Amino acid sequence: MSARINNNLPKASLNKENVKRAFRIFQFIRKSDRWLFAIGTVFLALTAGAAILIPKLLGNLVDGAFTSVSTNTSNVPSANQLEQTAIYFVYLFIAQAVFSFLRISIYVRVTENLTYALRKSLYNSVLLQNMDFFSKNRVGDLLSRFSADVSQIQDSFTTNIAMFLRQLLIIVAGVVLLFFTSTKLALMMLATVPVVVVISLIFGKYIRKISRQVQDFTADNNVIVEETLSGIVNVKSFTNEAYEINRYGNSAEKLRKESIYRGLLRGGFSSFIIVCLFGSIIFLIFQGLTMVRAGQMPIGELFEFMMLTGFVGGSIGGIAEQFVQIQKTIGAVDRVLDIIDQPGEKLEVNHEIIGETKHEITFKNVAFSYPSRSGFEVLKNVNFSIKPGESLAIVGPSGAGKSTLVNLMYRFYEPTAGAIYLGNENIADRDLYQIRHTMALVPQEIMLFGGTIEDNIRYGNPDATEEMVVQAAQRANAHDFISGFPEAYKTIVGDRGIRLSGGQRQRVAIARAILRNPQILLLDEATSSLDSESESLVQAALEELMKGRTNIIIAHRLSTIRNCNYIAVLQQGNIAEYGSHEDLMKIPNGLYKKMVERQQEPNEFFDDSIK
Repeated sequence: MSARINNNLPKASLNKENVKRAFRIFQFIRKSDRWLFAIGTVFLALTAGAAILIPKLLGNLVDGAFTSVSTNTSNVPSANQLEQTAIYFVYLFIAQAVFSFLRISIYVRVTENLTYALRKSLYNSVLLQNMDFFSKNRVGDLLSRFSADVSQIQDSFTTNIAMFLRQLLIIVAGVVLLFFTSTKLALMMLATVPVVVVISLIFGKYIRKISRQVQDFTADNNVIVEETLSGIVNVKSFTNEAYEINRYGNSAEKLRKESIYRGLLRGGFSSFIIVCLFGSIIFLIFQGLTMVRAGQMPIGELFEFMMLTGFVGGSIGGIAEQFVQIQKTIGAVDRVLDIIDQPGEKLEVNHEIIGETKHEITFKNVAFSYPSRSGFEVLKNVNFSIKPGESLAIVGPSGAGKSTLVNLMYRFYEPTAGAIYLGNENIADRDLYQIRHTMALVPQEIMLFGGTIEDNIRYGNPDATEEMVVQAAQRANAHDFISGFPEAYKTIVGDRGIRLSGGQRQRVAIARAILRNPQILLLDEATSSLDSESESLVQAALEELMKGRTNIIIAHRLSTIRNCNYIAVLQQGNIAEYGSHEDLMKIPNGLYKKMVERQQEPNEFFDDSIK
């Protein structure tokens, strides 16, 4: 078993369709910022122009040092030319500093505004997706869109695009100036240096690929050590020390061979650089000095030529890396837009809540299959109804479809057949926000947010006052333990509520539901994972919460649902039995009766099959 973390984002192929789609990223730039971006690009071109003038001025500086004037029998360097060139350098560096500052400031402003709009659009799109989207996409992958992909786009607009354009301008302008300086040397340079640079880039890319493989082998090696040490009890209890030693030895041998191969490649690459790249530069210098000696060009022009060659060669190497980053950015844009373009739930988030709509809940011939398992029906022809204020308990073995009923009530999914009605109206025709606002869910596994207890309770009604929060906690039997904390309601609950016990988390969730004041309450095995003391407190809080509401209860401990108006026994997606506790207990050899009798047996744990 191998676990790897690859921080290298995949590159997208540069075709017309990908590039066209990538340009859609500009729709997230404000109209006013588009003009700023254009101005920033002008300053970028000016910085590139200023950079390419440096070799020219250096050449003039060298010429000034070697240029002499006749003063009788002595040769004196032209001081005026040196001073003039030095002054030009000062002006050039000041101009370049100003242009760079303005370019960076403008690009950062535009990029941060773009990133803000992109993050907001991405978050809105993710949050409004249906539950099928979240079942198909792992949380880690979605987080990667917000972190790695958005950061890649941000870096490209701040740095990579600017550097790519700058390197391109330097290459074009540098080659033109090389021909103006010396056509003969320019042709020699183009026949040697760029070719060597391109070969070096290809060679370097292959070495990086081998290096990543070595990193993967190293990760495999470390995983074996981690797994072995973490599971040392299993290793020793199964006497598999020899097996693990052999497994680690094979992995280490692969790492050894791959590392030696990488070392040989790096040695060859270094030799190539020394012989070819530096050799070609020395060849150009030799040819240039020959021309200087023959009086075909001044020493300053040769110096200028070699500096320009270095600028062009460095830019060719740099532009390749920027090109790779732009490919990654195109891939990042594509992945982000894939999510943004996905149609989500038609959820009009508003706060104009319709008054109480106490209607009968009716399931008519409801069937359902999850999109990921379309060939398997979780529910089959389910029919029942609950009048306002009544309670329905749903029991049955694992996989019978109990939680699926809750998902359909919330319209996390739509029935594949049949319909669910509130009164005479199909809930599919009602506003989704209004439907969900009339409900509250208390699940078995409570997930609290990482803020304070008060924040988590107020999540049921963000507009609630502090007094309303306290009242809700009191009704949920949570006020006493909350008050016992030094920070009381300001106590930080930790990641997912880890600082609270299971029973405390349940009561905070119940307080949240009480503050919600729902018309329909959905309880999904809310007490099944608690000890007897916590269960007693939570059950009392639930009974307070259920008063005057329509309740649908997924039950594990059957002793808690005896007073429900109706009990539905689900088996293989069908309602096998339906009625009150008394009615179901009268059925000879009934499923519900067997479940109750099994849980009443002394010294027996609750059967997991009825979860």
